[in-house]
Amino acid sequence: MPTEHKRERRISSEEHRAAYEAARAAPAEHKPRLITSRSVAPLVHGSGRVGRVNNWLAVHITKAVGTMWAAYLFVLIALVSFPQALHAFMTGDTYVGIAWLSQSFLQLVLLPIIIVGQNVISASQDARAEADHLTLTTLHAINVQQLKLLEQQREMLQQQREILDLLREAEVPPPAPKPDL
Repeated sequence: MPTEHKRERRISSEEHRAAYEAARAAPAEHKPRLITSRSVAPLVHGSGRVGRVNNWLAVHITKAVGTMWAAYLFVLIALVSFPQALHAFMTGDTYVGIAWLSQSFLQLVLLPIIIVGQNVISASQDARAEADHLTLTTLHAINVQQLKLLEQQREMLQQQREILDLLREAEVPPPAPKPDL
């Protein structure tokens, strides 16, 4: 019967797979890391000068457009052309009315509102990542302490076993059990 090869189904980097195996091999040595949006920004455009400029520009444009004030401004801009679109719609040119609604209003106004929503979601994800990191770091410290205690217990049990073996070799009888009071 042929042996089945275990296939890795996740798509991850070689570095991640190596870190994962190292953590599995020596869990007490692993240190949890905090990963936020800011820490992965260099992966998008690179960490060089051009990449930093692109990241900075993208973040600042997104922050400027991704506000409710931008949404209000875009509503006002869209309303400037509303009378012409309404007039065209009333005279039977439905195309102009639909074009105004989709291009001037929906696209222009929904863009900043969607960005605001994404910013709220991103902030909550970063806050959750920080809370999870604190929890994981605490659990890691507890696990390291538990592993040390278990190692100490193992050593004590080994010493007890060695003492019992020496007593058996010397043919010393075990002590009588104490009666329950």
